[in-house]
Amino acid sequence: MTVPNDSRLRIAAIDFLNPAPLMWDFEHAPLDSALALRYRIDRMTPSECAARLISGASDLGLIPIAALAANPTLRILPGCTIASKGRVRSLLLVRRAAQSIAQIRTVAADTASRTTIAYSRILFHKWGNPAAEFLPLAADLDRMLAAADAAVVIGDPALLAIEEQANRFERTGEELVYHDLAQEWRSLTGLPYISALWCGTAPAGGRLLEEHIAKVAEDLIASRDHGLANIDILAREWTRRLPLTEDAIRSYLTDNIHYVLDEECLAGIEGFFRMGAETGVLPEYNFRQPQI
Repeated sequence: MTVPNDSRLRIAAIDFLNPAPLMWDFEHAPLDSALALRYRIDRMTPSECAARLISGASDLGLIPIAALAANPTLRILPGCTIASKGRVRSLLLVRRAAQSIAQIRTVAADTASRTTIAYSRILFHKWGNPAAEFLPLAADLDRMLAAADAAVVIGDPALLAIEEQANRFERTGEELVYHDLAQEWRSLTGLPYISALWCGTAPAGGRLLEEHIAKVAEDLIASRDHGLANIDILAREWTRRLPLTEDAIRSYLTDNIHYVLDEECLAGIEGFFRMGAETGVLPEYNFRQPQI
């Protein structure tokens, strides 16, 4: 939709399956038309969302949390998250079965997210292999494993890699181990894995002014709640975009992804930044809980 003298808030949205419930009202009647008068949606990878918000090209974005450490002026909005409290399926470390984690020297790192790479580097410290080198590459498992000992793959490509395990083994004869990074994180730290938060530019630095924030947060939380109430419809819609069954998509959105920024998730964010600083993976960051 074109708005004359466009003053709408610009949203950088992640173009993966997992944010689908968060985006419900922006994409479905009866609220999509009214919201289109207030917001402009641009879709991209998680790392691009962070870059757009930091550059000022967007006013609001679903931001991988590692970006906050380098940009502490970003305003975290309350209520919503993309997180996992156990197995997630869409965040993978894939390695050859013949090579242990301790023997891995190079890891092809999916360029779509810096946060997953930060989590992975912290995990490698905990696994006793802090020297593993992470090489940025696009999400193509065959090419990644041709270039490195292991690969980190996120989002929809990771979901498809899980589905294609048997086919890949039949095609290549190569036995691989697929580590679910959220499950590994939970096992080692006892904390949930927090991927992304809604963030805005600081009031002095963009168009997300202080008087807008409460209304924006209200819109985002309502959209999440309506999306979670319509998971069956989302599952049907997304079978047209991904070669996954409705049951697989429904299970992913309900069993694997957690969308409420609750106290456990806030503790998970604090733990992530604390361990990131302790290992030297991230700069020191004084996480402050979001408030309206």
